[in-house]
Amino acid sequence: MGLWLVVHLGGFFLPLNKRVTTALLLAAGTGTRLRPMTDSAPKCLTMIGGETILGRLVRNLREQGITKLIVVVGYMEESIRYFLRDNAPGLMIEYVVNADYSTTNNIYSLWLARQQIQEPFLLLESDVVFDASMLRGLLKSDKIAISNLQPWMNGTTVTLNNKKIRSFHVGADTGQGQQFKTVNFYSLSLPTWYKVLEGLNRYITDKQLDSYYEAVFVELVANNTISLEAVFFHEDRWYEIDTIEDLHQADKRFGQLAASDPLLDIPIGIVPAHG
Repeated sequence: MGLWLVVHLGGFFLPLNKRVTTALLLAAGTGTRLRPMTDSAPKCLTMIGGETILGRLVRNLREQGITKLIVVVGYMEESIRYFLRDNAPGLMIEYVVNADYSTTNNIYSLWLARQQIQEPFLLLESDVVFDASMLRGLLKSDKIAISNLQPWMNGTTVTLNNKKIRSFHVGADTGQGQQFKTVNFYSLSLPTWYKVLEGLNRYITDKQLDSYYEAVFVELVANNTISLEAVFFHEDRWYEIDTIEDLHQADKRFGQLAASDPLLDIPIGIVPAHG
């Protein structure tokens, strides 16, 4: 019988090495950079290679043993509920509504889900297309997905100390060593989540609702308050969707007919919205 490490939290003993089976998906945004496509459906219902981003994500989660999905919705929330009702067999689904999605950022969506988090969980963004196999390294807590930098990538990067995250960086090269791109996928234990939540509470109390939740991770890692271990996502096996060009590039990579014919015009569309 294997030995489990445990941590005492509020009268409960929890295994530190418990396999993650819950995912929290942030899907409240409007996807303005994909307009006019997102005028009639949320970004996560955009089709890539004949499958919606959300449909692929759900399939990948189920394949890796995730049994519970918490979804923060906002923009065109009924379309997401309708889709998941018919396309997420075997998943227990809970919804959190960000009614202020048009004036807040993902830090507020994450904070709103605080009462639903009662176990270790995966934190995911709803605009990333990826291979299911990439999730395997995140099924134990306190991990962060990162990737080798590529020309198409922008946004937050990290530096490493062995496999641990040494620092987060936003923008230009800091000269502090090799940098890697964050995928915006995390797995968090409850002790780590409670520390993150303390940081989120400070931002919300200060009315910094338009911030990114990464600002909290930046501070906590810099202060050695939390420790995250890197899990590498191969740069050819994931793609973040922000623009129409991103759609085409992701479709070349993940579409069923993809790279064999560069002249092939694979259709990219959206799932019609439902009231």
